[in-house]
Amino acid sequence: MNSRSAASLAPRLIATAALGVTIALGATGCTFMTPQNTVDIKNISDGVDVSSTGGPVVVRNALIVADEDGSAGNLVAVLVNDSEESATLTIDVDGKQQEVRVPAGEHVSLGADEDPLLFENLDVKPGATVEVLFRSGDDEAEPTQVPVLDGTLRYLKDLVPSPKPSVEPATPTPTGTPAS
Repeated sequence: MNSRSAASLAPRLIATAALGVTIALGATGCTFMTPQNTVDIKNISDGVDVSSTGGPVVVRNALIVADEDGSAGNLVAVLVNDSEESATLTIDVDGKQQEVRVPAGEHVSLGADEDPLLFENLDVKPGATVEVLFRSGDDEAEPTQVPVLDGTLRYLKDLVPSPKPSVEPATPTPTGTPAS
C-alpha cells in the first residue's frame, strides 16, 4: 500500500467513526433530553389526593358522586392516619361541614358503606369540580378542587345518592257510609 492511499483512507475512517458515534448517541441518548415517565409518578385515579390537611390525616382518591341535578353528593375517599393518635377530619363542601374520626394508624373508607357521607343542597353538576376543605389539625389547610362525577361509570353507579322519599301528608279517606 502506498502512502498516498493510506493518507486518503484516514479521513474516511475518521468520518465513518464520527458518524457511528453520532448515530449511537442519537439512538441511545434520547432519554438524556426526554423526561422519564417512571420518575414522574401520576395519580391515575378519578379522584384527587390531599396531603395538606393541616394535621395527621391525608386524603386519597377523593371525589364526589352526585345525582343527576347535582343537588346531593356522596363523598368517596380513603382517609389515612399514620400517627399514633386518633384524629378528626373536618370536611367542608360548599359551606356544609361534616366530621369523620380516623383511629390512630388506621384508614377509613368513605362512600361505599351503608351510611355514606352525603352532602345535601349542593349546586354542582357532574363533570365539574367543587372546592373542598379537608382539615385535621391546627396547621394551615389548603382548599382542593374535587371532581364531581355521576353514575355513568359502572363502578360508580351504586354510589349515586338516592333521592329521599317525599313525605306527603296523610289525607283521611272516608271508610264508611254517611250517617243519616
